[in-house]
Amino acid sequence: MINRFAYTSMTGASSAIEQLAVTSNNLGNANTPGFREVINAYRAVPITGYGADTRAFVAETTPGNNYTTGQISTTGNPYDLAIKGDGFFTVRKPDGTEAYTRAGRFYVNESGVLQAGRDVPVVGTGGTITIPTNATVQIAEDGAVYTQLPGSQFLNQAGKLKLVSPNTNDMVRDQDGLFNLPGTQAAVDPKVRVVQGAIELGNVNVAQSMVEIISQTRMNELNIRSIQAADQNARSAVSLLSLSRS
Repeated sequence: MINRFAYTSMTGASSAIEQLAVTSNNLGNANTPGFREVINAYRAVPITGYGADTRAFVAETTPGNNYTTGQISTTGNPYDLAIKGDGFFTVRKPDGTEAYTRAGRFYVNESGVLQAGRDVPVVGTGGTITIPTNATVQIAEDGAVYTQLPGSQFLNQAGKLKLVSPNTNDMVRDQDGLFNLPGTQAAVDPKVRVVQGAIELGNVNVAQSMVEIISQTRMNELNIRSIQAADQNARSAVSLLSLSRS
């Protein structure tokens, strides 16, 4: 019985530490462009066995992500883009699969390809988007990318961003922070709109995350005290049994 007491408290302490790690990661990415907050929660796991039906283990779980819109911050950089309302940018991962992100801090590599990261090109409706050397860039609300060469009065369309708006319930976050739709690809959504020269910050509520960190730390401390109490009870029981046999 005493061992069950200690083990049950241990699961609570372990889950509190895991939740603390998730919340700390959210807080650390509050200003990361396009970051979506990870939702965490406790899950009760009933203990089976004779005399154990009144107790339950605790398991930490991350049932989903918070997809609410974050604050849009103006940067003036023509390669910074933010999505207004719902929607995602489409990028291509090194393994060739499509992925989706709200992070619109793009750049042009040495080959002129518009990228979201190293070996992660931005996907257009017709493939990758290439920007001519020394060209200025204008991006319309519908994602159309126009370039203008020095000394020219004409705008040339270099491509159009593949803007999508999939069902977020079907999306899965990869370890690199990008989202994907297992087994399928999202279709273009012509209703998605972007704004040039701005980025969307993470959607983490900093004040709420600080409160959660305090709560999770206290929860861990309470469970540690329970484990210590179980250990003390075990020592006292052993001492009493030793006296009764002497």
